[in-house]
Amino acid sequence: MQPIRHVVMWTLKRPEDAPRVKALLDSCRTLVPGILEFDVGIQTDGLEANCQVVLVSTFESAAALASYQPHPHHQGVVAQIREMAATRHVVDYYC
Repeated sequence: MQPIRHVVMWTLKRPEDAPRVKALLDSCRTLVPGILEFDVGIQTDGLEANCQVVLVSTFESAAALASYQPHPHHQGVVAQIREMAATRHVVDYYC
């Protein structure tokens, strides 16, 4: 099995919602077996950023990521973030 990195970045309609989005994402950190790393960051004043929130996670395999995506809790988080997001960018790659 080859680990896969899952990176998602959001620009929010209201940047002040970033802590709320972070809390929602952090609630997904242990949803399924095979999550090796799960880090959520929010834009830091004074540092360069094109987005307000980033998720950098590593799964032990593409199968582990595939089991995370449809998880009911994750889907609920996705629906809430979708309402707050102006844009979303994602990159998955083997590491």
